[in-house]
Amino acid sequence: MPSTARVLCLSLLALLAATPTATAAGGWTVAPAGGGRPTFYAEGEPGTTLQDTLSVTNPTTHPVTVRLHATGVPITFADTGVGVPARTRADIPFTVNVPATAAPGDRTATITARDTKGREARVRLQLHVRGPALSALTVEHVAVHGDRITYDLVNRGTTLLTPNLAVHATGLFGTLLNRTPRTLPVQLPPGQRLKLTEPWPDHPTLDAVDLRLTVTATGGAHDTANASTRFVPWEVVAGAGAALTAGAALLLVRLRLRLRLRRRRCRTDEDDATAEHPYTQTELTGAAM
Repeated sequence: MPSTARVLCLSLLALLAATPTATAAGGWTVAPAGGGRPTFYAEGEPGTTLQDTLSVTNPTTHPVTVRLHATGVPITFADTGVGVPARTRADIPFTVNVPATAAPGDRTATITARDTKGREARVRLQLHVRGPALSALTVEHVAVHGDRITYDLVNRGTTLLTPNLAVHATGLFGTLLNRTPRTLPVQLPPGQRLKLTEPWPDHPTLDAVDLRLTVTATGGAHDTANASTRFVPWEVVAGAGAALTAGAALLLVRLRLRLRLRRRRCRTDEDDATAEHPYTQTELTGAAM
């Protein structure tokens, strides 16, 4: 082997040994440029653009063409389709666009390279969005539907929340429900909304109820929402309505029968009066008185 080629080969082997890589089945690899980094790391304020470079190394004896894409955070590559000759490395710059509305915290992204035969290699990117930690939430759209209470939780802050829920309900004759705070089996990311339900199988059958939901979370997040509802046994009401309707109909029939009887009596009385007092007419004979 010529000395120049031997030096290039040794240099390439040293580079591959020093740099953590993700290797595809075809033998080519992807890794952060510069060596020594197992993953990418980016940090910035909301609305900023961060830059870095991806290296695609092809130590094989044939050229490779790969396409790049990313998931998890907005990443823009200088070129998404890259041809890498044999025994060559290609460096592809890219930018990480931190959304202006991004909440402070950590994000994880994955950069994937795929060749024309469908073989893939991946490298991770960790993004830290700077900003103050704020714990805040709201409880919205509280309602009662049958034997369950429905409501929405909204994370208005910048931290991941594990909420606690307390429920209190009061009827016309006192307290109906008093559930002390308990941790809900959910996690609420920043900016997210969850539609949740709370079972109430033993709710009253007939009552006017005032309901209060109180939600808290670490960091001082808390909110309270109220709602009012009425429990009415509609089958009983429907039965009572049917009975009233039937009673009214019967009463109407009776009134009509009474009216008919009165009319008949009036006609009979008129006929009797005519029979008792017949009309007489005096016949004039022309005789002198």
